Amino acid sequence: MSTATTTPAAAVGRPERARRLGPTARRYLSAFKTARGIIALVLIVAMTLLAFLAPVLFPGGYDAQSDQTLQGMSLQHPFGTDELGRDIFVRSIYGLRTDLALVYIAVPITMALGTFIGLLGFVWKWLGTATQRVLDIILGFPSLILGISVVLVLGSGFAGLLVSIIIIGLPQFGRLARQTMLAQQQREYVTAASTLGIGRWRIMGRHIVPNTVDPVIVQGVVFLVHAVFLEAALSIVGLGIQPPEPSLGALLDTGMRYINQSPTYILGPIIILLLIAFAFTLLTDALNETVNRK
Repeated sequence: MSTATTTPAAAVGRPERARRLGPTARRYLSAFKTARGIIALVLIVAMTLLAFLAPVLFPGGYDAQSDQTLQGMSLQHPFGTDELGRDIFVRSIYGLRTDLALVYIAVPITMALGTFIGLLGFVWKWLGTATQRVLDIILGFPSLILGISVVLVLGSGFAGLLVSIIIIGLPQFGRLARQTMLAQQQREYVTAASTLGIGRWRIMGRHIVPNTVDPVIVQGVVFLVHAVFLEAALSIVGLGIQPPEPSLGALLDTGMRYINQSPTYILGPIIILLLIAFAFTLLTDALNETVNRK
């Protein structure tokens, strides 16, 4: 008499879904099962939702003025008010919206473009060498000085900041991708593929690029923090987002002028900047642990 073994549907569904995700996706998702990954995820999701839902949560906008100028912290105004009676908490949330929109656009473009430039040397050795010399020149400039130079040429505002962040970040990802490429092209499977006559583009897509993903993603999270503080630095010197549109750096720039009358003016932007740095640092640690475990 034969007996049939039944498997619960949920138990079958989980492995099926895991297989559909693929090993790379499963590995990165496992980073969010650690304490650091969970805290980072909660903070990043909360800040992102708060920032991009700001027009819904604060329909009055960031430029609503009142006669309550330079007021301290209160229940009505958690971070006080500015010199025009505007709520600093609301302006800080809109500033967070500006900063996150900027880095969420700039950093992925920088990652993709820098990685592509770094891998060019596998297909055309002379072009890879030439691009690396250009990246070395960019790397020779301090980030702030280079950012100021780019913004002075293109003009201040969102577009100028976007281009400056991309240019500043290119050497980090280009050199990292080239370093990985040089290490991988010495491996036996790459040599064997070349011997069999497989095209270099196909070898790069099959063997080089997958081994570049992990370090580039981890570096990308690190660069998110760098990009946010770069926006703050350029705005503090008056070359970032221009008034009345808020950004965290622009709020710090204005707040420094009124710090004697209202010491809490710069408290909101500083807290949000620290939360951003804390969240993405935790995420970097969680992803690093996952990559090293691999």
